[in-house]
Amino acid sequence: MLLSSLFLIGNFGTTEILLIVVAIILLFGAKRIPELFRGMGQGIREFKDASKEEKPEFRDRPVNPNDSNQPR
Repeated sequence: MLLSSLFLIGNFGTTEILLIVVAIILLFGAKRIPELFRGMGQGIREFKDASKEEKPEFRDRPVNPNDSNQPR
C-alpha cells in the first residue's frame, strides 16, 4: 500500500496543479510570488555556476608515485 502510494506522488493532473497554485497564492499573496521565484532562480543559477567552475586544486594535484593506477 505504501509503496504504491509513493509511485502516485508524481502523477499530477491539471486539477491538482491548479489547487497547488491557488494554495501558494493564498499563502504568500500575489505580490510576493515573483520575489520567491526570482530568489529560487538566482539560487539555482549560482549552484550551476559553482558546479561548472574548474577547481584548480583537482587540476594541479601532485601525482603520488606510489599510486597503483599509474602506468609503468
